[in-house]
Parts: sequence; structure tokens; C-alpha cells
Amino acid sequence: MTQTVSRTSAGADVKRFTGLLPHRLLRWRRPVWWQEIAIIAFGYWLYTLGRNAIPEQETIAFRHGRSIQHLQDILRLNWELSINRFVARTEWLAQVMNYYYATLHFFLTIAVMVWLFVRRPHVYRGARTALVATTMFGLLGFTLYPTAPPRLLPQYGYVDTVLKFHTWGSWADPNIAEHSNQFAAMPSLHIAWGLWTGLVLYACARRLWVRLLGLVYPFGTLVVIVGTGNHFLLDAVGGALIVALGFGLQWLLAGRGAFVAPVDAPDYGLPDPELPHLRPAG
Repeated sequence: MTQTVSRTSAGADVKRFTGLLPHRLLRWRRPVWWQEIAIIAFGYWLYTLGRNAIPEQETIAFRHGRSIQHLQDILRLNWELSINRFVARTEWLAQVMNYYYATLHFFLTIAVMVWLFVRRPHVYRGARTALVATTMFGLLGFTLYPTAPPRLLPQYGYVDTVLKFHTWGSWADPNIAEHSNQFAAMPSLHIAWGLWTGLVLYACARRLWVRLLGLVYPFGTLVVIVGTGNHFLLDAVGGALIVALGFGLQWLLAGRGAFVAPVDAPDYGLPDPELPHLRPAG
């Protein structure tokens, strides 16, 4: 752990936490594209390897799924079924949501990372660290608490919209699902990645409409994951929790927020005047 000493207006010395990592690792370095691709690719490989290597403990996963359903019934948070049935009655809506669920969280997350790398290099490393940590916390959740999604619990009335409308290419398609762990519902990485993306857009985007889109996107993702029968509401709560843990770990390592630039970062035309939170810390 490192600390710096600053002086308050009253003249007293105050120690400020500056992160667990050595100071030399926290100094400004413009990210290098091939290094970042290697880091992200390695992290994603570890994630997919661990996710798919987790034994598909069907009995445990279905018990956990029923437990979540029972808890939500007690808490009166069981509005997923109404949304799922509404979506299942409208084919075009179900198809849109199925493709949204299968693709958007992946491609939009990558697009935002590329945008950060190019346009906001001051804060790229902090945001990337938070995302990688969030994903690893998600993998830990899959390992400790395998959970069957609502679509695999038809006894409660849920409809698998992919199977009903034969959506091509979705992860819930039986021909694709057999190569993936089907009991990785808790926590929801769709919500986790969606919330990370939304926070990045809101904190770092220049245009107001993009920042507002960042706020709306996680809520749209929430509607999609429950409308298609892929997650319970509590799965989404779990996704939000690992995002908090991911950003918390990033702060613990660096001693500053993910969207705060290093004190020695040069000015590449950023931060924007209307985004004071992107000014270097110091």
C-alpha cells in the first residue's frame, strides 16, 4: 500500500491512499493496441475456459433456480413471467430481443472499449481493469452458485423465446448451447457488461444524447434478459453487485476512480471542459 501526504487549508498533514500497486505501475503510459488486445484476449480465454469447464451440476442448478423463483415470490418481485409471456406473444418483438440478447452486449462492449482506447486514453486502463475484474467476479459466481435460467423452468410458465420462434444463432439454440454452460445465470454478465458500458458512456461521452443513452442501455438490457426468459431479476442484482466489486477493486489497486486520469497524464485535447471528472488526479 502506498500513501501520499497532502496539506489541508488548516496546515495539517493528511495521508491519502494511493493504491496497492507500486507507483511506477500507476504512472501514465499511453496504452499500446497489441498489448491491450493480448490482455483482453487472454482474460476472455480464461473466462470462457473456466465458464465452460464448470461441471453442469443440473440438480444443484435447478434447485438454485427454484430457490430464486421462490424468494422472488416471497418478495413479490416476480414480474418476469408477465414480461416473458408478453414477449412470447409477439414474434417480431421476441426475435429482436433474442438477437439483442445474443449479440449487443458483446459488440457494444468492444466498441466502447475501442472508443475509450482512441478518444479517452487517460482513463482507458482504469475502465478496462474494472471490466476485467467484473468478468472474473462473474466467473466466480458461476462456479459457486450454478443457476438454471427461467427458460429452463417451464413448470413456472416461462417460455423459451428462442425455441418457440427458432431464432438462428442464439446462445440458447440447442445446437449452440451444448458447447456452453447453460447454468451461468447468476450473476448476469449481460447486466454487468451493460452497466459498465452505460457508466463509461455517461462518465466519458461528450454529447448529452450519448450520455443519456448510457443511462438507458442497462435498463433496456434488463427488459431483454427477463423478456426472453434468460434471467431472473435477482440475477440482474447479482450483475450490478459484481460491477460494484470490479470498480471497487480497480480503486483499491490504483487509489483513484476508474474515470480519473493519472496525475502525470499529458493533455491530448482531453478532458473536455464540461467533464471536470476526467481531469488528472492530484
